[in-house]
Amino acid sequence: MLRRALLLALLALPAAAQDQGAVHGGPVRALAVAPGALASAGFDQSVIFWDLASGRARAVVRWHAGAVNALAALPDGGVASGGEDGRIAIWPADPRAGRPLRVLEGHDAPVAALALRDGVLASAAWDGTVRLWREGAAPRVLEGHRGNVNAVGFRADGVPVSAGFDGTLRAWRDDGTADVVAEFALPQNALAALPDGAVAVAGVEGVVRIVARDGAVREVFAGARPVVALAANGAGTLLAAAGLGGSVAVLALPDGRLLQTLDGPGTPVWSAAFDTDGRTLWTGGADRRVRRWDAVAGRALGPVGEAADATPRDGLDPEGARVFRACAACHALSAQGGNMAGPHLHGLFGRRMGSVADYAYSERLARGDIVWTPQTVADLFTRGPDVVTPGTRMPVQRLENAEDMAALLRFLDQATR
Repeated sequence: MLRRALLLALLALPAAAQDQGAVHGGPVRALAVAPGALASAGFDQSVIFWDLASGRARAVVRWHAGAVNALAALPDGGVASGGEDGRIAIWPADPRAGRPLRVLEGHDAPVAALALRDGVLASAAWDGTVRLWREGAAPRVLEGHRGNVNAVGFRADGVPVSAGFDGTLRAWRDDGTADVVAEFALPQNALAALPDGAVAVAGVEGVVRIVARDGAVREVFAGARPVVALAANGAGTLLAAAGLGGSVAVLALPDGRLLQTLDGPGTPVWSAAFDTDGRTLWTGGADRRVRRWDAVAGRALGPVGEAADATPRDGLDPEGARVFRACAACHALSAQGGNMAGPHLHGLFGRRMGSVADYAYSERLARGDIVWTPQTVADLFTRGPDVVTPGTRMPVQRLENAEDMAALLRFLDQATR
């Protein structure tokens, strides 16, 4: 099982040395793809909507009170997001207002996975339930798993399927009961429904299996580390398995042959999604970047770029600018850049905490009892926002390298005047 403590600990991981364009403030936990559109979500509590033509973030929203673990693309170009707070938010195609269209509440533990089919949104949560949401109707609550439910989807025939900590793959009937299609000795973390009616499942033992509708099980891949994300392309010819070992295995279906191994910076890969062309694969991981691959050729196509305001002006400290890129998805440097997931940073030093107009601060930051100076900013990122300002929605990040801290403070002093 992916323990909450592990997820929070990973937020403190330093950025990889080659990470020159980090966009999330923590690991990228979920991806959703629609024609010409991409959204990513992470442990930094944000959802980023990407303009793929420019490779830049067109909107960053932070609404969930905790990590965002799951995304599902909607037919109108919007996105559903599920979070550690147990809530599901429905976002429009243009989310720049920062407020969801609707909020679905009922889970009393983190939402781990979402899936959509024929107007029904399925959610899996660590409260041990699967819920089926249809607009205008009360959700159907499906109970039967013993412990956390980590994955959910729809089989080709429309039947909801789920997998979880109890090691079972379940198919749910209309009456709310479930058939245990397959049972394994260890927790299962991910599933992907295939066009032929089979379901791919993977778990903590690093094994990927294909489970036919009749329950026949075929092992197609065995890795040394847990698999935490699965993605199948629309044709059902490719299956990607991403894991904590830092690589992604691309399997050719139906035979399950290992086609490619995609090696990134070596940090855990938490999410994967195929684009609509059937061969472009998007991945997100602990290096905080969203990466693009040609899954057939096994070739990296590069990450999407940083937020628009992240490019430093001439004369600013270059090392500080590099460190700041971890903050750029949430904070504009200028007042003209406006408030994003976090308030703009213009006039930061000498400004009282919680004082930027038209930004909805958390209760703790709204107290305004800290004045931002180089010393207080350094303290924030040394002890961590969760310690200095408990209750904040700010991502839990720490900066332990003294040279990086000094460079960041120089950069902020220059860039926020």
